[in-house]
Amino acid sequence: MSAAALDVAPPPVGAGWSEEADAIIGGDLATALAYVTPAGGVVVAPITTSGVRDREAGTVTFTTSLAFAKKLERIRRADQVALAFHARDHGFAEGPGFVLVQGRATIGWSDRAAQGKALYKGMLRFFGAPKSGRFWDWWMREYYVKRVPVTIAVERVTLWPDPSCGGAPVVHGAPLPAAAPDEQAAPKGGVAPRVPARRAGARLGKLPHLLLGWVDADGFPMVAPVTVDAADSDGLMLGDPTGSAPAGARRAGLVGHRFGPGLTALRVQQHTGWLEVGDAGIRYAPHTQQRYRTPRGAIPTALVNGGQAKRGMRRARRDGTLEATR
Repeated sequence: MSAAALDVAPPPVGAGWSEEADAIIGGDLATALAYVTPAGGVVVAPITTSGVRDREAGTVTFTTSLAFAKKLERIRRADQVALAFHARDHGFAEGPGFVLVQGRATIGWSDRAAQGKALYKGMLRFFGAPKSGRFWDWWMREYYVKRVPVTIAVERVTLWPDPSCGGAPVVHGAPLPAAAPDEQAAPKGGVAPRVPARRAGARLGKLPHLLLGWVDADGFPMVAPVTVDAADSDGLMLGDPTGSAPAGARRAGLVGHRFGPGLTALRVQQHTGWLEVGDAGIRYAPHTQQRYRTPRGAIPTALVNGGQAKRGMRRARRDGTLEATR
């Protein structure tokens, strides 16, 4: 079934997701946001939701700095997003499950007082009190203050019993698509790697969390854990423990990451590229690459995050994406 065939979105899940899934959604320090690119690919990026969700309303909320305006612009244009709760490191959740939340995102404040209180409470729980004082108030202004909430009206929560997505999943809300997504046309620039694939594979192989994302038949991003089994100049050979990657060729996102307490010592490597799944296995050709890292320790990490947010805000003002997301 093609995404275009689904004209009417199902209602939000509401309180339908299980206590087991809710404990993971509310307790993971890091999750992965997946959103759709204008070309029909997917970007997968580690974020934190700080456990902010409302089961009764059927929503999950996170915030992001306005400095990352390109991400916000893409979500405004294509509101179908996913959150993959896949890592128990340094959070409060226990148990091995993998939870995928899919829904439609709305950017902006609906109730600033109530939302602000919930988001601040979540931040305190995971990160402690924010840095304050004359220097820190200025340095972290774009990171702490110039933020906007993204609220996801949940349409589906899928829980697998183990982190490799093994076993039959439990689905709350809209059923998973019965058919695989259609293949996509090859990009005009060709499908071969555009960044050094061998080096990318070697670096990804050192990171504990690897996730692959693509657009499923219903238009929502699908995210699954993978491994890098080999790499050469033609691309990366991926391992798919559950066989969930759809057959055929399409655009896809790939991310690897590692993080310490409070998201310190963060290592992130993101790619967009071309995925081919067939009898020869799963080959991924990376076309773009972004790498991000923070040092160990809360203060060095805050210095890096504040600086990144200031540079991002200047860039967003310069290229016009900031105004487009207001």
